[in-house]
Amino acid sequence: MPLKTTKQIAFGRVTGGYQYRSGETEADRRHVLSVDWQRIDLPRAAVKQDLLFTLGSAMSIFAPSKNNAIARLEHLLTHGTDPGNAALSGTTAKIASVSPASDTAAQTDVDEPELAADIEEVALDQITARIAEEFAGHDLATLVTAILTAEGFQCTMAPPGPDGGIDITAGRGPLGLDSPRLLAQVKSGSQIGAPIVTQLHGVMTTHGAEQGLLVAWGGLTKPARDALKNQHLRVRVWEAGDVVDAVLRTYDRLPEEIRTQVPLRRVWMLSDAGL
Repeated sequence: MPLKTTKQIAFGRVTGGYQYRSGETEADRRHVLSVDWQRIDLPRAAVKQDLLFTLGSAMSIFAPSKNNAIARLEHLLTHGTDPGNAALSGTTAKIASVSPASDTAAQTDVDEPELAADIEEVALDQITARIAEEFAGHDLATLVTAILTAEGFQCTMAPPGPDGGIDITAGRGPLGLDSPRLLAQVKSGSQIGAPIVTQLHGVMTTHGAEQGLLVAWGGLTKPARDALKNQHLRVRVWEAGDVVDAVLRTYDRLPEEIRTQVPLRRVWMLSDAGL
């Protein structure tokens, strides 16, 4: 289930049969199934574009049948990564060979959510995938530095390698010494845990930084989120969606090299209300 509020994906397994709750006041909550939600924080950035296209366009309950979707969803639930369609082509063939005779009626009931795609969501997913491809590893710090520079900061970026917990030092003014002084940590890999949050707090105190920016492309674990609950006035977190929003916000002011790596074109269209 793609979560619109957090831009993450939740995974659950149905644990009971259909129930009708006649006492429920809201009509659309009377038809229920029991679900064990096993994970509710998988970053969209962990899912490849073709599978995101299917998940993001679903309008109802459906059985995904394309691009090895079932096997890939199982892998995402267990390992947090999407192996992709090609990597599981042999797995799909094996599953098909041992499955019972196909149920024609069941197959014809499968939804085709690809026909009802959310164009805006698909576009954002494509941009996210492009940024992940072009700015992996330390290159993500290069992109964040360019964004902060476009926002009026004077930035110093640490070179690749051990950085002591500081990837970017930024400040206002001609020398970058005016307030607010900001330290940024940039992580382009999987979800980061509470120790990274603790490290950021430590270097902010040591260097007298007033603000901190934690770029967590792969998202945060629950302990990490808990460690940040009381830091809203000092620390901001940019997950993948926030980085994409920042790129869109500053795109016209980013260096030409970055705009070449992520070529974008603005398109205007009627909203749903105007159709």
